[in-house]
Amino acid sequence: MIRTDALDQLPVRTAVPALERALDERGAAVLCAPPGTGKTTLVPLVLAGLTGGGPARRVLVAEPRRIAARAAARRMAWLLGERTGERVGFTVRGERVVGPDTRVEVVTTGVLLQRLQRDQELAGVDVVIVDECHERHLDADTAAAFLLDVRGTIRPDLRLVAASATTDAEGWARLLGGAPVVEARGVSHPVEVVWAPPAGTVRPPHGMRVDPVLLTHVAAVVRRALAERDGDVLCFLPGVGEIGRVAAQLAGVDAEVLQVHGRAPAAVQDAVLAGASGGRRVVLSTSVAESSLTVPGVRVVVDSGLAREPRTDHARGLSALTTVRASRASGRQRAGRAGREAPGAVYRCWEQAEDGRLAAFPSPEIKVADLAAFALQAACWGDPDASGLALLDPPPAGALGAAREVLAAVGAVDASGRATDRGARMSRIGLHPRLARAFLDGAAEVGGRRAAEVVALLSEEPPREYGDDLAHALRTARRGGDGYAARWRQEVRRLSGSLGSSGAGDGGPDDAAVGLVAALAFPERVARARGEGAFLMASGTGAQLGEGSRLRTARWLAVAVADRPAHAASARVRLAAVVDEGTARLAAGHLLFSGEEVRWADGDVVARSVERLGAVELSVRALRSPAPALVRGALLEGLRREGPGLLRWTRDGGQLRLRLAFLHRVLGPPWPDVSDGALLERADEWLEPELSRAGRRADLARIDAGQAVRRLLPWATGDAARLDELAPERIEVPSGSRIRVEYGGEQPVLAVKLQELFGLGETPRVAGVPVLVHLLSPAGRPAAVTADLASFWREGYRDVRAELRGRYPKHPWPEDPTTTEATRFTSARLRRS
Repeated sequence: MIRTDALDQLPVRTAVPALERALDERGAAVLCAPPGTGKTTLVPLVLAGLTGGGPARRVLVAEPRRIAARAAARRMAWLLGERTGERVGFTVRGERVVGPDTRVEVVTTGVLLQRLQRDQELAGVDVVIVDECHERHLDADTAAAFLLDVRGTIRPDLRLVAASATTDAEGWARLLGGAPVVEARGVSHPVEVVWAPPAGTVRPPHGMRVDPVLLTHVAAVVRRALAERDGDVLCFLPGVGEIGRVAAQLAGVDAEVLQVHGRAPAAVQDAVLAGASGGRRVVLSTSVAESSLTVPGVRVVVDSGLAREPRTDHARGLSALTTVRASRASGRQRAGRAGREAPGAVYRCWEQAEDGRLAAFPSPEIKVADLAAFALQAACWGDPDASGLALLDPPPAGALGAAREVLAAVGAVDASGRATDRGARMSRIGLHPRLARAFLDGAAEVGGRRAAEVVALLSEEPPREYGDDLAHALRTARRGGDGYAARWRQEVRRLSGSLGSSGAGDGGPDDAAVGLVAALAFPERVARARGEGAFLMASGTGAQLGEGSRLRTARWLAVAVADRPAHAASARVRLAAVVDEGTARLAAGHLLFSGEEVRWADGDVVARSVERLGAVELSVRALRSPAPALVRGALLEGLRREGPGLLRWTRDGGQLRLRLAFLHRVLGPPWPDVSDGALLERADEWLEPELSRAGRRADLARIDAGQAVRRLLPWATGDAARLDELAPERIEVPSGSRIRVEYGGEQPVLAVKLQELFGLGETPRVAGVPVLVHLLSPAGRPAAVTADLASFWREGYRDVRAELRGRYPKHPWPEDPTTTEATRFTSARLRRS
């Protein structure tokens, strides 16, 4: 029996007529409704004709999370007075509850993507609602893009609704071709904000790590809220681990403590969503309760201020969650949960001054997550570079390029980026492409069931108490009775069923099978022992096992999970399997190199015959007669790293290079650029034949670089003959001395004793540039610097003469230096001559 009274209380009912008109007229609409208004439950029922008397239609509702999909289906079935699987059902990964009469099916966005890849027309479906689209999950963005493609090409009759809990809907409206925006008003009560920052210092989150000090503080704030306020408390924490730790610290409180997250048993989820049965409740939840779920009875929210967002997990080569500060938009959503049914309060566990510095909105997944799975979806859709997809944000070119490299490496796409048959099969499995590769290739070697067991362990990392040995973790999961083991068994069944009759394999020992599958998933992380629990991975990264690890005696490992603590030189192995060298070679065959290797290392040419698996050297022997071309290349690499200073530069050679650099700067071509980079670029023109005759560093040191660089002078144009005219090595001064010009600075420098310039009225010039004259005392010490000699004689000389004539009385200090004969000698010597 339909619960009409409950349906009538849902605020979204007032917006339903406008939504139906928008869909009738335009075929698409954006529905904005706050959490709890009924957009996820009433709207699908109305559009399916199950309530309200409209025409019968089949409606798909796409939710970003499994827990939300199950909850929405159960709530709608309850409103109809039915059980799930009748007119309302749901499908999530590994679980399908639908029947022949099902008209509303709630699916995860991942399931919707799989369905679209199998059946682009979505035969029999009349309406698709993409719910919680404001959260910007990558699967939801991708599904929306595919649906728009389908609607624009083969199903113009398909109705689309983008449903959002926020009013930031303009982007979605544009994406849907200018679709109308329909807004529903929610019932909102005032929410008092209480700032409750920790008293001491809290370290910021790093990766998945959250400072225990903050969790202790959050538990204390929950106790405070229970004491100060009435009603149930909803506490937001970033993840399952943090929920468990805070729950342990709330032992003994006068309230029922419940935990809500995607891994929670269905019975617990149902109990939370059903409302209080008597006493007070404390509901510890991930951000799933921000908008996807409605938790009745809540009057108080305690917000830790943290959330988990996807990032590329470089420790695993997969997309994974990392802990971040929650955005201001998330903070508003969370606070609003306290004002759903009556006035409430939110306790925010951070300083009020910090609030304005938080990000305005969560980062769209497409901007920050690993894009390998997205790239495979796009390739299977027939748009490898995603250029034809209607996306709110384009995928970053670098991340998409890296993703396509991964796909090529596992055989999912061809050289043009198009999906191969293997890639299409990998896409249908519903795994990250790395894990799909390990599953398919591993099944052929160790059997489908065994491969499924290992891949299920890799797709959801086992609890830390399972240990760091992947084979031991497998045996623990098989006999385990905890929540993880139950989810693991469900995933094993799903994966095993996806193989059909293929993937028989020959089984073999657990340890060997686990190692092979892990190595196939992460070939660049096969690692060889270096001693003392240290390993070197094929990627070149060091890895270290923890003290007491049973893996420390292994010669080779396949590292499944590793992280690098801040400032650590090596990654810390968290999960790995023992393998042998043969398995490492098989899994990472594309990283195997065998041949002559001549390179510059440790300051000289190193020539050897090497077999290497990535960065791991398997065998090495010295080469007596390496190929000359390889030696030359190594010498050039040495020159690139250490510079032309490896050659022999005499004083004259160094000066020649400075003179040429000056002329290139002042006059340009044909005078050559003689910077380090330019010299190396033109090595063939000035370093041959000496470079090809050299075999090691010592040979470079014997090459007269000054003589060699003369080969770059503009001989062909005849300008080379003007070198000494335009940039002379020395300038003759009035005393008759030939003084060396220094060309190292912005201006050429002429350092000369002051008396040797008597009678010279103008500053000497080279290539039209006045030299910078360093006037020296008779003892050769600096007395003055000028680029305008005439001005110095008029204005500066008098002061210099007054200061130095008493110190050097034997030298001439005439009152008018411009009419005095220049000299290198003392006054007495002049008189004698």
